[in-house]
Amino acid sequence: MRPTADRVKEALFNILREHVPGCCFLDLFAGSGSIGIEALSRGASVAVFVEANHRHAAIIKENLKACGLEPSARLITAKVTEALHLLAREGQAFDLVFLDPPYLKSLEAVTLADIDRYHLLKPGGMVIVESSKRDCLPQSVDGLRLLRAEKYGDTILSFFRR
Repeated sequence: MRPTADRVKEALFNILREHVPGCCFLDLFAGSGSIGIEALSRGASVAVFVEANHRHAAIIKENLKACGLEPSARLITAKVTEALHLLAREGQAFDLVFLDPPYLKSLEAVTLADIDRYHLLKPGGMVIVESSKRDCLPQSVDGLRLLRAEKYGDTILSFFRR
């Protein structure tokens, strides 16, 4: 698990501050769940956490309980590809999707393509990808287009929209 640095998390939520209150938030490759938990603490109406590692999923569950956020959260312990398919079958869609896949594994583009293919982004919604500056993200993936990218040390936050 490689948690998002506090500086990056603060910058992310400064950029998203107008979009978080009342939103449906999807936290992919959730790790400890800190990004989705921060979204809930800033007024997101619901957050769905997807984490394949059972130990990490248990940490998310503990963190949600400690913060009293369990009623607004859903935890899916599965691979991201499986979880996205499940969410699509359920007809789910999200205002904000955050993904922080393991660095240098080239999972960003395939995950973006799945989000677009399964129509998991609401109109006007945004996908944010945290990646290494060594990862090369495309300018577009299917119907998603890169709006902006912000660099913080070795980390880049890339913002995609339909």
